[in-house]
Amino acid sequence: MFLSKSCIYGIQAAIYVSARDKETYVSINTIAEELNISFHFLTKVLQQLTQSGIMTSYRGPRGGVTLNRDSETVMLYDLIAAIDGTEVFTECMLGLPGCGHAEPCPAHEHWIEVRQKFTAIAKSVTLKSLGEKASELNVRLAQDLVKT
Repeated sequence: MFLSKSCIYGIQAAIYVSARDKETYVSINTIAEELNISFHFLTKVLQQLTQSGIMTSYRGPRGGVTLNRDSETVMLYDLIAAIDGTEVFTECMLGLPGCGHAEPCPAHEHWIEVRQKFTAIAKSVTLKSLGEKASELNVRLAQDLVKT
């Protein structure tokens, strides 16, 4: 997988929150239930988004999380960087130190093209656009529960 589970869950939760009323806090329990994510795992992920200044949290019966910045100013890149770091945008896909034009790995010429496109997309897609798309299209943000 390209991004960690934590990062994917963080992006899903941020989209979920951005698609809601911006004046209210969204309960972490509600987000966890709606997105089918472990409450405790999601809490740790949301702490990273809070520490990075993307979200803010509030404790108590009406507590939860909300965006700390306008969703128009939060880029997909910001969410990924807050949770997984920026290495996905700069490092060798094989994890080889020093991989570059001077000393490329076998996949370098292919990976650099993908990495550059991914970086450009991540830096141009706003959380607002993702939240609007989720609201307008009623798109799925989480894996469906498997019924047995």
